[in-house]
Amino acid sequence: MNLVDQPLRGVVRDAVAAFDARSQRELESQRCILAEMDRLADPFDRHAGPVHLTGSGIVRGPRGTALHMHRSLHLWLQPGGHLETGEAPWEAALRETAEETGLPVRHPAGGPFLVHLDAHPANAHFHLDLRYLLLCDDAEPAPAAGESQEVRWFGLDEAMAIADAGLVDGLRRLAQLGPGPLERL
Repeated sequence: MNLVDQPLRGVVRDAVAAFDARSQRELESQRCILAEMDRLADPFDRHAGPVHLTGSGIVRGPRGTALHMHRSLHLWLQPGGHLETGEAPWEAALRETAEETGLPVRHPAGGPFLVHLDAHPANAHFHLDLRYLLLCDDAEPAPAAGESQEVRWFGLDEAMAIADAGLVDGLRRLAQLGPGPLERL
């Protein structure tokens, strides 16, 4: 049995348990993620089974929030994806966001900030998606070859109007954070 590093597992589980879920979807996702983290031998390994953790970034910058058109789902979503071996969800969020958008993103100065979570089916998988606030200076998206080339900045109202329903609660949280500097988080 390949058990994940217990300290990392504990850190992630504690962050999910402490998350201030507000909407019905967030509450259900939080319960699901906690139950699956307790049930699964290795929730960090996508090859261990169809249910696993993923890491995504909700990007905020001077131009608003960056979304990309998912290649197979044809939906405007936050960038993110599967964890690599030994990678924490917040590390996957940074890596995947940089790959999928080409933006120079970073975590807030206070470290990774879990801003949203969502549990949802994803083709033959079931994703336990942890979504981290990522910051970006004024930069033009430049996704890597092989990634969706449809990446752009949206104002929050516009993003909420076109985003997948599973992302709207996360975008609302961005609006609640306000326009002030986020580096202090």
